[in-house]
Amino acid sequence: MNRWLDISMPLHAEIPTWPGDTPYSFKLSWHKEQSGSVNVGQFTMSTHTGTHIDAPYHFDEHGDKVLALEVNQYAGRALVIDASHTDLVRSYLLENIEKYDVTCVLFKTLSWSDRSHFPERITAIDATIVPLLAANGIALLGVDVPSVDPLDSKTLPAHHALHKHQIAIVEGLVLDDIVPGVYEFMALPLPLQGADGSPVRAVLRAI
Repeated sequence: MNRWLDISMPLHAEIPTWPGDTPYSFKLSWHKEQSGSVNVGQFTMSTHTGTHIDAPYHFDEHGDKVLALEVNQYAGRALVIDASHTDLVRSYLLENIEKYDVTCVLFKTLSWSDRSHFPERITAIDATIVPLLAANGIALLGVDVPSVDPLDSKTLPAHHALHKHQIAIVEGLVLDDIVPGVYEFMALPLPLQGADGSPVRAVLRAI
């Protein structure tokens, strides 16, 4: 059986966050020497650190929060598409997508080359491709950058278009060494009540 490939960003003290957002931290609140039996840790982080999902509530006051999301939407057959040669993901990259019989598309942009620093520019998603994705049964879109929209966008057209067509969003994937093609994919959010997003452990397995 093919092994699962981890395509998640490791969480550590130096992981870059959105400017001004909560930094990641982890510490042991109980040491084994103190408790007599176990180590117990605690962590603090933004819900949009590293590899994560966006719930619609993140950008829509009336959108669903994490606990209301359909968990099956975050697993399925996925097509990894090479988008490393463009500065905007456009519809031509989706030519013949219907022949792959997938419910997820993951765009390998390679535009976040140094993950020790938050990027200044990224390859974003052209919101006009979203109806085409929906027409082909796509339920999830993933990217290897912190956002599906330009980092300085206030209107977030791709976020809103994906929400309108009920397509889930996963951001911050690590696709550097992944060969474009079809895989089994999983990136399950934590059951966080009231949350606008969630970290995920995203994995792929060759089919």
